[in-house]
Amino acid sequence: ALCHAWYDDKLYNGFSGNTIRSTSGAAHLGIEKMPPIVTRGVLIDMVNLKGRKLQTSEIIGAKDLQDACALTGIFPKKGDAILIRTGWLESQKGIENVSFDVEPGINEEAAQWLADQEVCIVGADNFAVEVLPFREQSVFPVHQLLIRDHGIALIEGLMLDDLVSTKRFEFLFIASPLPIVGATGGPLSPVVVL
Repeated sequence: ALCHAWYDDKLYNGFSGNTIRSTSGAAHLGIEKMPPIVTRGVLIDMVNLKGRKLQTSEIIGAKDLQDACALTGIFPKKGDAILIRTGWLESQKGIENVSFDVEPGINEEAAQWLADQEVCIVGADNFAVEVLPFREQSVFPVHQLLIRDHGIALIEGLMLDDLVSTKRFEFLFIASPLPIVGATGGPLSPVVVL
């Protein structure tokens, strides 16, 4: 939800950070305000580009995203849902104690490039979307840039195996989060129509 991240005591659209509490939820921008999403989806497959699953804390920059798009000939457009495959979730299968402190993911430069394309949502197969750990002196900088600055929601922990097996990079993307009033996020089962 767009209340999921903020800084300088401001949420997206200038709402005060004081309007969200763990005891009462978000007065503004809760997940119940998120409409169903039905749009073009684009898979940006970093594993396809690199020929391997990304390594722990490997950074995906804007050029990496552009190179992966060039490989398929499919680039983000205004209103698209972007799904990024890092291979992180695949590499965690069978691991008993998964660490959520180190993950490959996009950096601020990549996030800004996606925002400049005016995409509507960004999802990834890791649990932060962005690279972990953060650069020094920052906390969730990609969340802050995409959610707070641009109003672009994130989908974390996408299971992309079935989609990847189709070798399709462009599709109809449908998602509708469970509208829990005041929640900073909600479960959903995204659907891809090929």
